[in-house]
Formats: sequence, C-alpha cells, structure tokens
Amino acid sequence: MIKRFLFVSLFLLSWTVAFSCTNFLAGKNATVDGSTLISYSADSYFLYGALYHYPAATYPEGAMLDVTEWDTGKYLGKIKQVAQTYSVIGNMNEHQLSIAETTFGGREELVDTTGIIDYGSLMYITLQRARNAREAIGVMTDLVAEYGYYSSGESFSIADPNEVWILEMIGKGPKNKGAVWVAQRIPDDCVSGHANQARITTFPFDDKNNCLYSEDVIAFAREKGYFKGKNSEFSFSDTYAPLDYSALRICEARVWSFFRQVNPEMEKYITYVKGETAERMPLWIKPAFKISAQNVKEYMRNQYEGTEFDMTKGVAAAPFGSKLRHSPLSFKVDGVEYMHERPVATQQTGFTFVAQMRNWLPDYIGGVLWFGVDDAASCLYVPMYCGINSIPECYNQNNGNLLEYSSTSAFWIFNGVANYAYGKYSFMMPDIKQVQAHWETDFNALVPSIDKAAVNMPEAEARAFLTKFSLTQAENSTAAWKKLGEYLLVKYMDGNIKKEKDGKFLQNELHIPPGIIRAGYSEEILRQIAKEHPGLRVKTQEELNLRK
Repeated sequence: MIKRFLFVSLFLLSWTVAFSCTNFLAGKNATVDGSTLISYSADSYFLYGALYHYPAATYPEGAMLDVTEWDTGKYLGKIKQVAQTYSVIGNMNEHQLSIAETTFGGREELVDTTGIIDYGSLMYITLQRARNAREAIGVMTDLVAEYGYYSSGESFSIADPNEVWILEMIGKGPKNKGAVWVAQRIPDDCVSGHANQARITTFPFDDKNNCLYSEDVIAFAREKGYFKGKNSEFSFSDTYAPLDYSALRICEARVWSFFRQVNPEMEKYITYVKGETAERMPLWIKPAFKISAQNVKEYMRNQYEGTEFDMTKGVAAAPFGSKLRHSPLSFKVDGVEYMHERPVATQQTGFTFVAQMRNWLPDYIGGVLWFGVDDAASCLYVPMYCGINSIPECYNQNNGNLLEYSSTSAFWIFNGVANYAYGKYSFMMPDIKQVQAHWETDFNALVPSIDKAAVNMPEAEARAFLTKFSLTQAENSTAAWKKLGEYLLVKYMDGNIKKEKDGKFLQNELHIPPGIIRAGYSEEILRQIAKEHPGLRVKTQEELNLRK
C-alpha cells in the first residue's frame, strides 16, 4: 500500500522509500483447525486506523456508484451499481470472503491515470459483490477491464473458507484500459506471503482449477519489449516487476521472516534476501507444523528477532533496544546509499488483521476478523465476527483523525502506548506483552463458546449476539489499553522504575515509593559513552591539583 499523497511524489521519484504492507496466507490443511487464514498490515504514514463497514443494500436498476481513490479521497468517476451488495466488516464480507493487498509498483509507465478503479476501491467494491475467492477474481478483473485500472502493480490475497489465492495485477499504461494479471491458488497444505514485491514467476497455463490469467499477459509483454523468450519461460514478476536490492532486502526479507519461522529449511534463503545468491524463494511452502490464527498474529509482530537483521540491536536501536527507525527508510552517508531494515511490524501501521475463515460454521459465525490498530508488535487482535450489524465506536473512522486526537479512539489510545514505549522499548515491551497475552488468551478461549452459543440461535438473533460480543470486546480492550498507558507513565516516569510486588506498586502510608530502580544503561552503551566523552571520567584527588 502507498497511502495518502505518497503516490506521485514517492512512487515516481523513488519507490524504494514507500514499501509498505505485508500479507501472510495459509491453506485449510496447513492450519491446526482447518481454517483458512490471511493477514494484513495496512502500513502508511497517512492512514488513520479504522474498521470500515459497508451494510448490505439493494439498488434500483440504473443506479451508479461514485468511485474515490482509497489513498487520497480523489474522485475518479462512476461505475454501474449492482442490484444487491453484501455486508462488509473491514476486509471480510458476510460470506467469509476476505481480501488484502500489498503494492509492488512495478514498471511505472504502466500506471493508467485515466482509469477509474484504484486498488483500494477494487478490494472494497469486490467484497460487496462476490461470495467466494474465485468469484472475487472474476469481479476484480472484470472491473478493471471495463473501467480501467488506476493504480500501480498490486498483489492481492483473496480467500474464502475453502480456497486461498494470490492475484497479481498491473495496468497497461495511460489510456489503455484494463490490466495484465495472474492468479494462483495456494495448495491447501501450504503457506505463502507477499510484501510489496510481485512473487508469481512462471505458472501452469493449462491448470485452470489452480491458475487463472489474462489472455494477453504474455502477448502484452512481448508488445512492450519486456519479454522475448518462450512462453514456458515467462515469469510475471521478472517481467513486470524486476527485482532489485531494495525489493530483496526490504520486501522479500519480510516473507523470509515468516517462512523461516514455519519451516527451518527456509533459513537458507537469507543469502537470497541479502542479494548474495539468485535462487528465488518459492511462492509457497509446506510448513513443518500446522499453524493457528494466534501463530499468524505473532508472525505479524516479527522484527527479525533472532536474526542478524534484528531491529532491537545496534546503534539505531538506541540505548533501550527500540525497533523504531525514523523515516526516510533510505539514507546516504558520504554519497553511499544505505537502508534501514524494514520488519513486518512497523510503527506506521494504520490497521492490521488476521482473517480467519471456517467452513464448518454458518458464514456469519465462521468468519472472524482479528482486528487491531497501530503497530502489530504492541497492539491487540480483537475478534470481530463478519456477521455483525455495526462496528465499535472506538474503531469508527469518524472518531478522531490523524490531526485530531480522540480519547475514545482505539487508534489514538494504542498509538499513545506504543509511542511512549519506543523510548524505553526493552523495559516497557515486556509489560505490554504481558497485557497483550492476557487479552488474547481470553479472546481465544471465549470465541469457541461464543460460536457454540450463536449456532443454536436463529440467524437474526445470532447476528445481534455476535455484534454485542464484538463491540464489547473492542471497547473493553481499548479501555484496558488506556489504563495500560497510565500504568506505564506511573511506572517509568522520568526514566526511573517504580518497584512492584504482586502486581502493585510498593508505597508507604503517604503513597510515596520506598525506593526506585535506577536501571541505567547496558555495559555496551556505557563503554560507548566513555569512549565518545573521555572528559566525563571522574578525576582522582591526585589529578585535581587541589591547593592545601
């Protein structure tokens, strides 16, 4: 994703500074319970994290729909409205269809500024019109064929309770309506991922059950002079979004961080993401064990811990191991260009989710959007059932904005905690993780019982029940996070740490702490300070040359 106002200035000048979103995907036989899973971090410096809601509706014949660009709100044009639309909660509709994306950009000359459908509108319009993944691919590709594709290259994750697909798409240039695209189904026993780099290379032309593509995907490349080989050698990614070092180290590395956690054999691809070897990572892999929705939440929180890319190590992590890296992502020293690492979990996340689709339950119960706002490393993934009738006020996009603080907005509450923690990360994150684990453990225990209760209700009653549950969890957890922020302020005020026992601060009858912990700095930092500032060394009496 390239969010508000960044498209022209960053994509056309240097797309290396605009790498954004991350998606992980899992087929139903790769998960512990038979769910299909996709995840998403909507990362942008200009995205206000909110849970979108499009109620189901009917429309008269001849009705038209205004299309505005998701990134900027720019009006793009009108398209024909359909007679019936489905309810959408965030990026999942009432049929458990879920769609996410990452922007890969690709060849900039293929952006069609005359198109009407941008990538964001493409997702949310399709969610209102399609019932399953295959139908969604048809809707998406038909829309851009009829109205033109406004955005740059995109990878889409598209999943229903039975199938998980990756669709990669790029336009054909100004005033050339439509797009070239390829979609591949992820095998049921495998996982996949994409993170701002096109990942579909060669593909099977004759396997219509598992691979779909535009008729001109190769012919157009030949016409433009991008490809001259045999059809069997055609690679979508290498043709329309050639790899460079930034794509490897900042984009593919995030997929590698996921793959290595689910299958140790993937460790070897560290040389690929470092640009030392040419063998590409596979589009999908079979995990060494079956994964859960909770596992995926943790994978979305990855900051390269345990690898040489670890964001909490080194001089940029400052004295207290902060993963925060101030933008821009790239920088120059003595004319040489460098880049900060770009982890899965990043501070500029607007919202993040893990979509869980379960085929053994009615759709309005089976789909759970585990939703959070701000940095995945320190947020909560709260269960939002896809069959709910309304959304929590704390997630409402009209409750505050990027320039207007709201004390009831989850986005601002969670940002408050995260931004305070960045300054003393190694101390505060364990406190945050403890509260995070408490809530998510409770959520994971509650959902099966909520499922069971809802299944035994008439649909209308069940939807009302699920709505109350989802809204209550969102509001209560946001209130708890506000209390967590207050607790952190008290505990770590002015860089000192208040002592605790059994979860309570130690204090006397006057509410004064009997003592504090002066945590100081690590040995490494102290040595660096001594080296940089030798004048701080305390002089001995003999050195002072005091007069008697």
